[in-house]
Amino acid sequence: MSQTIAILTGASRGLGASLARGLLAPGTQLVTLARRTDDELAALATEKGVKLEQIAVDLADTAAAAQTAERIFASLPRDAGRYLLINNAGTVHPVANSAALNDPAAIGAAFALNVTSVMLLTSRFLASTQGLTAKRQIVNISSGAGRNPNAGWAVYCSTKAALDMYTRVVNAEHREHGVQAISLAPGVVDTGMQETIRSSSVESFPALARFQDLKASGKLSSPEDVARRILALTERDDFGQTEIDDIRNYA
Repeated sequence: MSQTIAILTGASRGLGASLARGLLAPGTQLVTLARRTDDELAALATEKGVKLEQIAVDLADTAAAAQTAERIFASLPRDAGRYLLINNAGTVHPVANSAALNDPAAIGAAFALNVTSVMLLTSRFLASTQGLTAKRQIVNISSGAGRNPNAGWAVYCSTKAALDMYTRVVNAEHREHGVQAISLAPGVVDTGMQETIRSSSVESFPALARFQDLKASGKLSSPEDVARRILALTERDDFGQTEIDDIRNYA
């Protein structure tokens, strides 16, 4: 029997990679979803005696996301003390002025990854754990961009705003049955996504200089520290009381 069964998306790099390593703890069974597997993570899991399953999948492919969700949760053990789903995978692309957002494939892929895959995985998570007395927690990694507009980020802001509202709906439907869901902004983290943002053109992303300065002045949070704080939050007694939250509210 595992004390915690954790499912984590976007686990191969950045914040997701740090979350995966933080979840390699005694009593935890970890399932990761990412476009590629992580040999170092597998070695660490073996070293620590943690059961790890890595699934290589592109969650922007909605059919693959649905099939993967079905497979994971159809075989989910039902005797754990806690079930934790962390929807971390996401993309900032496409970055462009609203007048230039005319590529339906790029827009659709962003919504598929940032929103649709979250809904598909959460749906199966809710259905497969229904009726259990175990703790059931959902952490949707959102962004301040879903709460404040940023020029050039029409798609990213919209997907994260959708994620915030989806989290609220999940709570409205399932909180009384013991589910705790939060939509959590991680702050500005020193990851590959930030590198992508800094490589944007000022024409597409007018706030470019501010993000370049955050890096140059050392004001970006490390993914290791943010991951540690996120996982600590899931252990708090007041987890879930603030459904639209920001990890910067916690030390």
